[in-house]
Amino acid sequence: MKDLQLKNIFFILLGSAIYSFGFVHFNIQNELGEGGFAGLTLILYFLWNWDPALMNLLLNIPLFFIGWKLLGRKVFLYTIIGTVAVSAFLKIFLIYEVQIPLRDDLFLAALFAGVFVGVGLGIIFRYGGTTGGVDIIARLVQKYFGWSMGKTMFLFDALVIMLSWLTFLDYRSMMYTLVAVFVGARVIDFVQEGAYSGRGALIISNSQEEIASRIAIEMDRGITILRGYGHFTKEEREVLYCVVARNELVRLKNIVNSVDPHAFVSLIEVHDVMGEGFTLDEQKQPL
Repeated sequence: MKDLQLKNIFFILLGSAIYSFGFVHFNIQNELGEGGFAGLTLILYFLWNWDPALMNLLLNIPLFFIGWKLLGRKVFLYTIIGTVAVSAFLKIFLIYEVQIPLRDDLFLAALFAGVFVGVGLGIIFRYGGTTGGVDIIARLVQKYFGWSMGKTMFLFDALVIMLSWLTFLDYRSMMYTLVAVFVGARVIDFVQEGAYSGRGALIISNSQEEIASRIAIEMDRGITILRGYGHFTKEEREVLYCVVARNELVRLKNIVNSVDPHAFVSLIEVHDVMGEGFTLDEQKQPL
């Protein structure tokens, strides 16, 4: 256990609690479905009233034995922590359930279900854990059949939602379930990639030295000079690359335009920026 980090364990537990709270108070209370193994536990719960906390463990135990070598020791241990924590928190929230009356507004219930499930799973994934289930199956299919993990997980989720519709969901609830799953997927990406979002700029100009100097002096941002080669001109060119915050984008454009109105500028989305000026100060200390 010495290779496990307490910080990661703490956030995996926190993510499990958030996920379980949303699952109980928005999915179960409002009879909304879900993809993956969570969706299977809902089917068993609404058909035969089987305990979702217990079913989550029982469904995952066989996969633990299969996934030991696939996941690696550290991820495997984090996965066990995450799966057991989810089951434990599900049991706690089912016993000490708080009634949140949203049956008359299923759209709001679907949004909250997606946000809580997305934030919870996003935190778990961000700190090295998983909740077992489809993730292990997807790795197996990728290894032995060559399918991408995303494709396998999408097909499994689609099958579970279809099965939910055939068993306990009506048309209306199934459509809101799709809303919840879509929102959850987007939120997972947002949490994993980081809340910070900047812009990367690639700048090609005949006045690259002046542009780089002004960006460094006026914006206090670092610039990297890349070597480029123009296919049409057959000439080597220097390409400037820098990363700025969203609220600095207009200043960057103004600097480039004032120096060279004909400069070629390409902007790209940048997520989760790390390093000096973003997460570290000039002394390399965390901001």
